[in-house]
Amino acid sequence: MRVARPWTLLVPLTALGAGLLFATSASTAQGTDLRADRRLQLTELIARERDAVERQQQAATELRRTVDVVATRVAAQDSRVQQAAASADLELAAGLVPVTGDAVTVAIDDAPRRPGRPPLSSDPNDLVVHQQDVQAVVNALWSGGAEAMTLMGQRIVSTSAVRCVGNTVILHGRVYSPPFVVTAIGDPGALRDALDDDSGVAYFRTFVDRFGLGYDERTESGTSLPAYDGPLELPHVAPEPQP
Repeated sequence: MRVARPWTLLVPLTALGAGLLFATSASTAQGTDLRADRRLQLTELIARERDAVERQQQAATELRRTVDVVATRVAAQDSRVQQAAASADLELAAGLVPVTGDAVTVAIDDAPRRPGRPPLSSDPNDLVVHQQDVQAVVNALWSGGAEAMTLMGQRIVSTSAVRCVGNTVILHGRVYSPPFVVTAIGDPGALRDALDDDSGVAYFRTFVDRFGLGYDERTESGTSLPAYDGPLELPHVAPEPQP
């Protein structure tokens, strides 16, 4: 009787294990190369991720284009708004639009005649309003922050020239007799303070006290001043002939 040696039993067991391993690999691979399948899956994953990145980049590019278009439109709109605001400011400064608001009105007048009584001064110039008196009131109101102003109902602009001939005022080619009425729209407190602080107005008021010239100052609300409707160019002055 022969005794079986250990290695004689190991050989069949090894063969059986190898057979099982081959069978499992064949079932898992289902007739394909496992390493080749893994490479294919990795390639497909990379391709899908690359496509997703490209789509995101295209979306970002379109979004940037949209943002640029909107920003351009907003900038153009802002520019139009700024131009409109600047145009409105220029029209207001030029007096080309009517203005409504709180106002201060000043009326100055010659000294009244006193029938049967001598005048308070022997100098007729002490008893009438002069060009510098009207200009003092106008300049004081401008310095007080007046937004718009009229003299005798006519809008005063930067090219307006107030001239006196005798005891009349000529403005924009029209002649007016006293009392001369100046109305300015603005902060009433600031306007009245400017009148109080102006040396020319103060000097005129001394003649009011001494010789009876007229000075009336009042505050008004909801005052409307018309737009200027005259020429905007400076008047042409012909040169004087040379001797």
